[in-house]
Amino acid sequence: MSKSLKRVRAALEAAGTEITIVETPLARTAADAAAAVHCDIDQIAKSIIFRGETSGEAILFVTAGGNRVDADKAAALAGEPLGKADAALIRAQTGFAIGGVSPIGHINPIRAFMDPRLLEFDQIWAAAGTPHHVFAATGIEVQKLSCAQVSDFKSQ
Repeated sequence: MSKSLKRVRAALEAAGTEITIVETPLARTAADAAAAVHCDIDQIAKSIIFRGETSGEAILFVTAGGNRVDADKAAALAGEPLGKADAALIRAQTGFAIGGVSPIGHINPIRAFMDPRLLEFDQIWAAAGTPHHVFAATGIEVQKLSCAQVSDFKSQ
């Protein structure tokens, strides 16, 4: 079991949740994950990381799989201009590789924002630290575990 997957499992266990992690053929994209677990694409909690141009920190936006993050709205929420986060920053701050970034289990604290669309479902699916693993939870569980601020940042 990968270190990333172990961290996500440990975060779920520490929270006292009885959430099962599922292995899939591939869940690198929201479409891959939705097909693998047979759900609507908006039930996929997509982790999008930006780089804060002032702070240099990774900032997480957890959005419904069919939504896109509006860069201007996201920057306003973050309180600083945002740029593209490279793989090295994402790995250094979260401990995850691109394609497997979970909204929980990061190796360092991260500012996080969550799409309110994810709260509309009884069950959503999120990456569990690898491109092949996901876990199901309620939107509220993911929001609490990620300490994300529920905010509107989607593109129109």
